[in-house]
Amino acid sequence: MVYTAARVAAVPFMPVSIHTSEEDHRHFAEVLADGDRETWVAEVDGTVVAFVVLTPTWVNDLFVHPDQQRAGLGSALLAVVKSLCPDGFGLWVFESNTPARAFYARHGLVEMERTDGADNEERAPDIRMEWRPVAAA
Repeated sequence: MVYTAARVAAVPFMPVSIHTSEEDHRHFAEVLADGDRETWVAEVDGTVVAFVVLTPTWVNDLFVHPDQQRAGLGSALLAVVKSLCPDGFGLWVFESNTPARAFYARHGLVEMERTDGADNEERAPDIRMEWRPVAAA
C-alpha cells in the first residue's frame, strides 16, 4: 500500500502511524466510497504509486511511494488539485516533515497556522498550509 510505504519511509520526519495496516486499508476503503471526497491516482505499469484525496477546499492526503518519489508524481497530483480547486485549498502537514513542507512551499503553499498537535491522532505538532491563486494584474 502506497500510504503505508510512504509513512514508514518518512520516519523520522513523520510520526510512526498509530494504526495497523488493516485499519489503514479499512480507512481508505471508506475514503474511496465517500462521495464528498475525490481521489486521484498515479500508476506505473498498472500499479498505483501515488494518490491524492481531496474535497473542493481541502487536501486530505497526498502520498507517493518511496520508490517513485522525485519523479514528478507528487507535483503532477498537486497540479490536478490546483486545477480542481481554482480558488485555493488547504492541508495539514507535520511540523517535523521538512521534506513535505519544502515540497509544498516550492508549489506555492504558505504556512498559515501552527499547532501543538493536540487535535491530531499522533499528538504531533503540525502546520496548516494553504494555496491561493495569484490574482491577475
